[in-house]
Amino acid sequence: MIRNTSAEGGRRKNALRWKLPGAFCLLCIFLAINISQAAPSGDFQEECGDVLALGKLVKAPAMQAAEGFEVSENLKAVFFDALDWKGQPTKVFAWLGLPEKRDGKVPGIVLVHGGGGTAFKDWVKKWNDQGFAAISIAVEGQIDVKDPDATDRGKSWKQHRWPGPRRSGIYGDSAEPLKDQWMYHAVADTVLANSLLRSLPDVDPDRVGVMGISWGGVITSTVMGIDSRFAFAIPTYGCGNLSAAENQYGRALGNNELYKQVWDPILRLEKATMPALWFSWPGDQHFPLDKQASCYEAMAGDYMVSLIPGMKHGHGAGWNPPDSYAFARDVVESGAPWCRPTNARVKDGSAMVAFASTKALDCAMLVSTSDAGVTGSRNWVESPATLKQSGNSWMASAPLPSGTTAWFINVKSGPLTASSDFKAIP
Repeated sequence: MIRNTSAEGGRRKNALRWKLPGAFCLLCIFLAINISQAAPSGDFQEECGDVLALGKLVKAPAMQAAEGFEVSENLKAVFFDALDWKGQPTKVFAWLGLPEKRDGKVPGIVLVHGGGGTAFKDWVKKWNDQGFAAISIAVEGQIDVKDPDATDRGKSWKQHRWPGPRRSGIYGDSAEPLKDQWMYHAVADTVLANSLLRSLPDVDPDRVGVMGISWGGVITSTVMGIDSRFAFAIPTYGCGNLSAAENQYGRALGNNELYKQVWDPILRLEKATMPALWFSWPGDQHFPLDKQASCYEAMAGDYMVSLIPGMKHGHGAGWNPPDSYAFARDVVESGAPWCRPTNARVKDGSAMVAFASTKALDCAMLVSTSDAGVTGSRNWVESPATLKQSGNSWMASAPLPSGTTAWFINVKSGPLTASSDFKAIP
């Protein structure tokens, strides 16, 4: 389990009051100024407390219909009230839908888009078709109408009249006051959406989950340790521990103490007790598999991993596979993921993983690499693995190719994929 231990870097230096002669005194003053500028001020306890306090936004926010959108009896565009930003009131645009066929209270899910996305009506409809109420929120003050005058492809949606902050790169607004930062408002919006959805008379408040894609996966990873009311979570691609990543995230966050001590999801994942599906693919260039693994290993709750070769990175790529829907159904019906690894080891040059599964498994594949570096840039090779059943327990095994640096084993049940934990070999 990886823990972030960078808190010691946050001590403010006391002003020097030495009485020293001439040039040596000036040198000391120069060094004191530069030390104080290099060290982050404070130990971030107040900021951490403010982030955790977002979990107390349990009162359902006021909701209003969004005018000018094509709606139906069970699917509508709405605004709901959110936190003030720089002294101005804000609202969140969302699509809110209920399944057409309902027999009693239904489970629900909060949906959080990634970079370049918005509140997606089609995503809501997909979950409605699975029997879930769903709310898809726009976390950058936008609606789902394209802006013909936009010059930034990542900000191509029209803004509404009550926006909060937009995302600025990779935590690029860290110098702003915490409560003015985009992640603060994105997490608050997600918690408020949960409070709104679970307040609806047709929704079972004890069976509401959250799913986020890419940056939405980062938000989901963050909110998992803040809002304990979520019944399940599906962080897709996005994860924490990114300051240690060997890609653009590590370059942007390696020296960002606010991220490392306040915003990194891994700081609070020991509070995440809900079942989670960590959903991604080995070729993802943005969120490395080893950083994702450090996050699920830090969780308190049960988790399932699904790493699908060739999945690609995107909103459709994240919501089209059946895996997220099957995981959520099983959790709200039984309280646990349908499949999880119970033991993994390397013995005599072979990878061996035991899986506990409530569904029959069809086949197993070893997915391995002999390359180094960021996992998304490595060449991953699939090799057949043997699969043996003993009741609800299944043992998958395969010889590791010479020079293997990382591996995991996938098992299939029809179109569904369950993966063992990602394993690196030094």
